[in-house]
Amino acid sequence: MVLVWSLMLFGALFFCNMLRQAMSDEAIDIEDRQEVFRLFGTVDRSYYTFIEVTFSGGWPNIARPLVETVSGVYAVYFAGYITLVLFALFRIISALFLKDTLAVAAAEE
Repeated sequence: MVLVWSLMLFGALFFCNMLRQAMSDEAIDIEDRQEVFRLFGTVDRSYYTFIEVTFSGGWPNIARPLVETVSGVYAVYFAGYITLVLFALFRIISALFLKDTLAVAAAEE
């Protein structure tokens, strides 16, 4: 689980830093800039957004505005992040089930 929390913190810091320029870009509509700030404007907001991305399953609602209004490069990051985090979570859950199964099998013998 430390890996998952570390990935969320890294993602939050990365997005908070990378989107700072987009929040002040006059070429992007003010509503879109406000939405980017609402989601990623500070480290706290960005970290909370990454908790939502990781555990809520609503990550397309967060990723799509960034991809459409700021840059398509964020699609690559989100695809990689979701793939890596889901793989890590599935491995952790599988390991816990396997541990419990082996403990029950050892107790029965």
